[in-house]
Amino acid sequence: MEFTVRKFDLLQELTLIQGVVERKTTIPILANVLMRAESGELKIEATDLEIGLKSVCVSKTTVPGTITLPAKRLYEIVRALPDKEIKFKRGEANWIAVTCGSTRFRIAGLPQEDFPVLPEPKAVVGRIPADVLSKLITRTIFSISTEDSKYTLSGALLVMKPGSITMIATDGHRLAHVEKSEVLEDVDEEIKVLVPKKAMAELVRMISESPDVDRVAFSRDENHLFFGMGKRLLISRMLTGQFPNYEAVLPRNNDRIVSINRDEITSAIKRVAILSDERSRTVKIALTNGSMEITASHSDLGEAHETLEVDYNKEDLQVGFNFQYLLDFLANADETEVSFEFKDSESAAQLRTQPAGDYNYRYVVMPMRI
Repeated sequence: MEFTVRKFDLLQELTLIQGVVERKTTIPILANVLMRAESGELKIEATDLEIGLKSVCVSKTTVPGTITLPAKRLYEIVRALPDKEIKFKRGEANWIAVTCGSTRFRIAGLPQEDFPVLPEPKAVVGRIPADVLSKLITRTIFSISTEDSKYTLSGALLVMKPGSITMIATDGHRLAHVEKSEVLEDVDEEIKVLVPKKAMAELVRMISESPDVDRVAFSRDENHLFFGMGKRLLISRMLTGQFPNYEAVLPRNNDRIVSINRDEITSAIKRVAILSDERSRTVKIALTNGSMEITASHSDLGEAHETLEVDYNKEDLQVGFNFQYLLDFLANADETEVSFEFKDSESAAQLRTQPAGDYNYRYVVMPMRI
């Protein structure tokens, strides 16, 4: 095996692959990246058995062949090399010589036979605008459960229809729901899939690193989801199970509505939260005629109050929230105004972006006892 590749081309793919490779694994081969040189291409693969990534970069292949090398060390070596062509040459057993200018490394690999075989994508069933998919993920991923016991909540529900795309995520305490009207190529019926959290995070990275790709080609088989972006393919294990009936959770009669500048309320919550209880993270919101008061108290440290002027003229209301839940929504919305919609102090509140714009972004959060 012998091939030459440009540093920039290889580094770009190795950088992307770092998020996929399993670092703390009991299976050594999963810490490696598979490299297959043939004709004018170098094919690269990595997996942690939950998600996998395939990519391609241009190479000059003298002797075709396949090897697996430690992904993290290879990335560090390539990153440190001068900006020249890098030559890889296989020696005895699984040793590889890496030469760049006057620099030479000798790296121990593992047999390619031990590397898991990644599935091949099926026929494309939908093409999703890359920027739309990225925004749907960033506006929902923070609401995914981190508890292993909540298996069906460890990802987000992606719903594709011929004229719209929706993503929903919940951890049982809050729910993020984003919908956008969009004509999706190749989608001729409703498609519902559960996308794992790690795959969502890697999709956002891939989209940001693939500025020349405007659509993501989606396909699936019985156990896997495939997201293709040009020369790159992300493969994810499909979550199975029943996602909660999210439509039953969306509030219908929250008629106490307050609109407020997003930056203003974000800053106020952050200031007041300094004196909130570390365990409960509770802040209280009190609505009275023309004002919203945000307060927090700590049994040992004291209390904080901040009052904002708002357009409100209904009955007084006092409700408590985990401040981090509020800040997560406010940080991922990019509209200027947000609305807080309440029914009473014990029912779920709904937060929306204003104006709604192209994305119908709804965030439902359960109140806390105060």
